[in-house]
Amino acid sequence: MKTDKKRKKITVLGGGTGTFVVLSGLKRYDDLSLSVIVSMTDSGGSTGKLRDQLGVLPPGDLRQCLLALSEASMNWRKLFLYRFDSGDLKGHNFGNIFLAALEKICFSYDEVVNFASILLKTKGEVIPVTKDKTHLVAYYENGKVVEREGLIDENKGEKSKIKKLSLKPNVFALKKAVETIKKSDFLVIGPGDLYTSIIPVLLPIGIVEAVKCFQGKIIYIMNLMTKAGQTYNYKASDHLRDLEKYLKRKIDIILINNEKINQKILNIYQKYDEIKVVNDLEKDRYKIIETDLLDNREFKKDSSDILYRSILRHDSNKLARVLIKIFYA
Repeated sequence: MKTDKKRKKITVLGGGTGTFVVLSGLKRYDDLSLSVIVSMTDSGGSTGKLRDQLGVLPPGDLRQCLLALSEASMNWRKLFLYRFDSGDLKGHNFGNIFLAALEKICFSYDEVVNFASILLKTKGEVIPVTKDKTHLVAYYENGKVVEREGLIDENKGEKSKIKKLSLKPNVFALKKAVETIKKSDFLVIGPGDLYTSIIPVLLPIGIVEAVKCFQGKIIYIMNLMTKAGQTYNYKASDHLRDLEKYLKRKIDIILINNEKINQKILNIYQKYDEIKVVNDLEKDRYKIIETDLLDNREFKKDSSDILYRSILRHDSNKLARVLIKIFYA
């Protein structure tokens, strides 16, 4: 879809399902120059096993972003989404194994990303935030310390707030990621798990410095629901407070869904101590856009997937239409 206006440089920061949804909608617009800077700290499920057993970089979030921007045939996309449901490979995703194998035969990780991008005909650049191996460490207000993204993500019974998130070891961001941020017109952050998908992208050395130099607008897409163990009972203002602490600058525009969520879905989330994010933002402090951004379907995960997955998502087309209006206002 063409907008017949000056080509805008848009960079999305994140990983996981939320970033997949945003990219899937934006790739329909031909006049956008799209990039995504991908979190590289995943350590759960198939990705975690491949990291531990093969010593590779985490392929999961990278694979999702490549697929979101892919214009390859449906069979290629189905192949990269396929998850084995039996045997020694049970729970593993084919795309993750493919990227891990590529890493073993390629001379550099740039070659891995370039090869996969060509194969999947991606409409935009997929940029790992770092090529150095690292893990997340979460420090909670009650004194608990949890290391590795997968364990932080699965720490669902924790009601204490995360007071600090860091990397072990500290790593440098890719120069390409830093330069891409500086040259963008807009940065789009979220939706996604605050402490395992979004903030991890900001932690490699160089990213926050690039954000400080960034002259454009930062758009944050507010999550629909809280996340047990990460944002327990958080309101919208709590999400903004924590995110801005790591960004070290103010968010310019916030998108918030105002469409009613199906009560059946809310009841399911309530079992996990997760609730709808309440909008308590002060309108004189932020530019807030409240509109229908909801895909009210109940998403079912693959039976072979061992991880807990969100069953409620933003609608990629609704999000894209609102974002395009902002880009070309």
